[in-house]
Amino acid sequence: MRKLAAALMLLALSCTASAQSTVPPGNADALPIEAAPPDEFQPPAESVVAGLSSDSVAITASFDGSDILIYGAIKRESPIPEGPPLQVIVTVEAPSSGVTVWRKERKAGIWVNAQSVRIGAAPGFYAVATTADLDDILLPEWDNRYRISLPLAMRAFAGQVAVESAVPFTEALIRIREDEGLYRLDEGSVSLIDQTLFRADVSLPANLVEGAYKTRIFLLRDGQVIDVFVAPINVRKVGLERWLYRLAFDQPFLYGLMSLLVAVAAGWGASAAFQKLRRP
Repeated sequence: MRKLAAALMLLALSCTASAQSTVPPGNADALPIEAAPPDEFQPPAESVVAGLSSDSVAITASFDGSDILIYGAIKRESPIPEGPPLQVIVTVEAPSSGVTVWRKERKAGIWVNAQSVRIGAAPGFYAVATTADLDDILLPEWDNRYRISLPLAMRAFAGQVAVESAVPFTEALIRIREDEGLYRLDEGSVSLIDQTLFRADVSLPANLVEGAYKTRIFLLRDGQVIDVFVAPINVRKVGLERWLYRLAFDQPFLYGLMSLLVAVAAGWGASAAFQKLRRP
């Protein structure tokens, strides 16, 4: 019965194969990805056929988060290989931007910014879901190649690093964004049936930023990546949220004037209401 279910899912997913992106080793960060000629790139013995419940997220005034279902199957031309079991890692990554991390020190009884590290590119949101403990299923050299773990998701440091070690600063950024729900590691949250069918549920927080998000699905055996699937998720503001967002960036003077008028009107309205309530 499980084999029949696997065959049916493979048939359904093959109908949406246009969303699949097979990534040659070491090039999982590029979007879009063009398929290499057959004589230059041999397809792996096991490959991913996957889909998303939704490839777009609309941020409205009442947006309080969203859930994305990532599902798929393993396509094979031969029986399941013997040896270590297949493992799956799913990542969802927001666009990256530069960020400065400061360390505060107490001087003369006042907390002030002292040392800082400028991180050249840190994703605004990053979630990792796995079938098992990440350290147990992914070798460090393959993590370095594809930048899967949270610390390696940050691309590089901008400018000269003036501190002895930048590790405490990156750890602090990860800790802060974990507390905000923007960075997450969900080990064991990917369901894998008979090394063929898998699914993962990724929750997106309410404080998302706009942009082209990237979903990556990694197949692993014995700690090594054997195939990668890449698909985009478009996150954008709609309605009043988008109008205000574009107005703030495209016409900042008009936006500031409108904000001032709204503040004046709100203050006048509150004053009039209190005066009316105070009358006997």
